Amino acid sequence: MIIDHRTYSFRPGTVQKWLEKYEKDGLPIQQKYLGKFIGIFTTEVGNLHQVVFMWAYESLADRERRRANMESDPDWETFISEIWELDAIVEQKIKMLRPASYSPLR
Repeated sequence: MIIDHRTYSFRPGTVQKWLEKYEKDGLPIQQKYLGKFIGIFTTEVGNLHQVVFMWAYESLADRERRRANMESDPDWETFISEIWELDAIVEQKIKMLRPASYSPLR
C-alpha cells in the first residue's frame, strides 16, 4: 500500500469556498476513480490556509492507472478548469508514503 499525501496552500480567505466546490463537484469524481479515500483535513494550528488530502492505493502503478482514468473524464477536466478560476491555490506539495510494517493502515 502507498498513501498519496497532498498539502495544498491557499490564499487567505479562499479555503472555505474551495472546500465547498471540492465537496460538491470534485470529491464525487475522485471517489468514482481513485483508491481508498482516507480523508481531507484543514489546519488549525501552524501553517494556516492549508488542506491535506490522503488517498490509499495498492501501488504506484495502481495510482497511476486510476489517476489516468480520472484525468480522461470530461467532468474532471471541467472541475479542474473551474477550480483554477477560483485563483485560490498558491502551492501544492505531494508525497508518496509507505506505511511501516506495524502501521494500522497497512
